[in-house]
Amino acid sequence: MRQTQRIRIYGRVQGVFFRESMRIQAQGLGVTGWVRNRKDGSLEAMVQGSAERVAALVDWARRGPAGARVERIELAPGEGEYAAFTREPTG
Repeated sequence: MRQTQRIRIYGRVQGVFFRESMRIQAQGLGVTGWVRNRKDGSLEAMVQGSAERVAALVDWARRGPAGARVERIELAPGEGEYAAFTREPTG
């Protein structure tokens, strides 16, 4: 069953290669969607795929890449249709 999840990630998540690392992780898992920096210093992502693969990407996002320090994440249902996983401009 396909699932769409919105993720907000807080902490030291900008300037640490988080977006590109998440894109690489998502592609490896076969998850689609997007990721972008937010003006408040957080990061936002919309992820879509099987429940197991989305859960695996959410688990990765709780840690992030080596330079990140994730303080907390917020999850909410998402919407939309996505063919690939992309990096989007700051929103």
